[in-house]
Amino acid sequence: MLIVIDNGPFENRFDVTISSSQYASITGKNMDIYHIWCNLKSGVSDLEFVEHLREYCDRLKQSKRLCNFRITRCKLGFRPEQLREFHIMLEFNDLTQLQEAFDEVASRTDPMESLHHAVNGKVDDVFFALYRDFPDGVREVGQERF
Repeated sequence: MLIVIDNGPFENRFDVTISSSQYASITGKNMDIYHIWCNLKSGVSDLEFVEHLREYCDRLKQSKRLCNFRITRCKLGFRPEQLREFHIMLEFNDLTQLQEAFDEVASRTDPMESLHHAVNGKVDDVFFALYRDFPDGVREVGQERF
């Protein structure tokens, strides 16, 4: 998440990137986090993949369809067998913003189509999950029945 701190004239402004948990603690608003795990296809350059992934995610951020993203890679082979080498986390304000991102990608029009193809064509063994910061901001305590 990119936060712009305005401290007077333009030259006194600066950008700060924070995590979804930091954002939630500052604003009281939780994030929806779309997780992607994948391996690269044989012969694909890891740095080329990451470069294209950053371009793709940056485009979604510029169009306000994504708050933040993280790209991580398994270190020293420490991971359960079922997890993949790369783990990408896409952070959204809510499911509406996530749907807007899906709609933009699903339009299959350039420049998004080319950016998506440059990433999607390089990966294999992909699986996805949707998580949220917990507890939710709407969570009430004391009336639960289970």
